Amino acid sequence: MKDIFKGEELLTVLGALSNPYRLKIIAILHQEKQYVSQLARELGISRPLLYLHLQKLEEANLINGYHEVSESGKAMKYYTLNPFSLTLNADVISQVANDITDKNSKE
Repeated sequence: MKDIFKGEELLTVLGALSNPYRLKIIAILHQEKQYVSQLARELGISRPLLYLHLQKLEEANLINGYHEVSESGKAMKYYTLNPFSLTLNADVISQVANDITDKNSKE
């Protein structure tokens, strides 16, 4: 993952990391790629709920999903973890703060 130089990117990544299930998904994918049903079973959640979490992680470019065909001919969606490192300190925040838009403000 590239360095974060924009405020909106930082907010997207932080939002994606702000959920315990998404942190668990990252921990699992750090070990090896997984397909959706396997992830859902390991986490003990439904596939529709899992897809919502996966979507947030993909939007933040933390994971990548792709299809593979199994030996039996079944299409399976796999996910892998994208390499990333996040440095967060006052310097980083001050560099990107001016780039952040307040979605609640009315100009």
